[in-house]
Amino acid sequence: METITIVGGGIAGLALAAALDSNRFQVAVYEKRSELPGVGNALGMWPNAQRALARLGILDQARAVSPVLGSGSVRNAQGEPWITVDAGEMFGISRIDLLRLLDAAVPGSVRRITGQVRDLPADGGLVVGADGVHSVVRRQGWGPGADARLTPYLALRGTLPAPVAQEEVGEYWGRGDLFGMAAARGGSFWYASYRSGLGPYGIDVPSVLEQARQRYAGHAPAIRRALAAATPEECLVQRLWTVPHLRSYVRDGTVLIGDAAHGMMPTLGRGACESLVDAVTLADLLNTLPQQQALRAFDRRRRLPTLAVSVASSALGRVALADRAQPLRDRLLNLARRRNDRAAVGSGSER
Repeated sequence: METITIVGGGIAGLALAAALDSNRFQVAVYEKRSELPGVGNALGMWPNAQRALARLGILDQARAVSPVLGSGSVRNAQGEPWITVDAGEMFGISRIDLLRLLDAAVPGSVRRITGQVRDLPADGGLVVGADGVHSVVRRQGWGPGADARLTPYLALRGTLPAPVAQEEVGEYWGRGDLFGMAAARGGSFWYASYRSGLGPYGIDVPSVLEQARQRYAGHAPAIRRALAAATPEECLVQRLWTVPHLRSYVRDGTVLIGDAAHGMMPTLGRGACESLVDAVTLADLLNTLPQQQALRAFDRRRRLPTLAVSVASSALGRVALADRAQPLRDRLLNLARRRNDRAAVGSGSER
């Protein structure tokens, strides 16, 4: 049997381990955490991610523990809507629930090794880097020029036991900051981001939460209520990192998937989705083709699409977190809203 070593037991690594043919491959997953995280954020499952979950046999289970996202609006800092988007059949799943379902889908034949990987295995088998933006696999295989890049933004994420009102769901774009709210199982989920010089490591959660309350004090009442109810125990704080664009995700018997390959700004909400698609695409190719042919096909299929999503995420992040350009952004979005309102009135009168 061929051997595959997966470094990283997050979304991408577990999905790959679950999808590989256990009759063809001896699979080992290395993960530095000894248990699944206890606090996590909500992840929107786009149609491509839903197809990946169906391929893994857990789509129905994922839907069962997740609220349908419904509609939400992009708003100004005071809560006035600019654009309302219907999410259709998309649903939002907790990262914790998704990891739990993926973990349960991994066959018992897969070896689990807990610990930090510092040197890549040298047994001649395929090594898969699924170890996130700070990937050891990427650094050793692609060199220090491929190191993760620190953005100027801080991200806060949290859950609340109280549900969010439908008219408050969506994102609020202020001057150099954004805030979002969505429904979650048993309550609601919130997230915020703004420029900060804190960190990048050892950030004190209670002090950042208090800082956020002060920063958003003049924003919409829904934001102020959410932050007032937030607790450090149910909140994650981290600086945002991205990964430089790579010419290939494959090199010398090594392949990168998920954030290790294309860690991006979270503004499109596509990071977890692309990780799932990476995993099932790579697994299906390895299950049916010789290894080198499968790796070349994976690179062709996934590099350019994920590059496009990464570029779009960065562009949207610049708009959503605009600082000096915020007044111009708001004027343009207000103009677009008024035109849409007039168009809706005109079409209604014609009927």
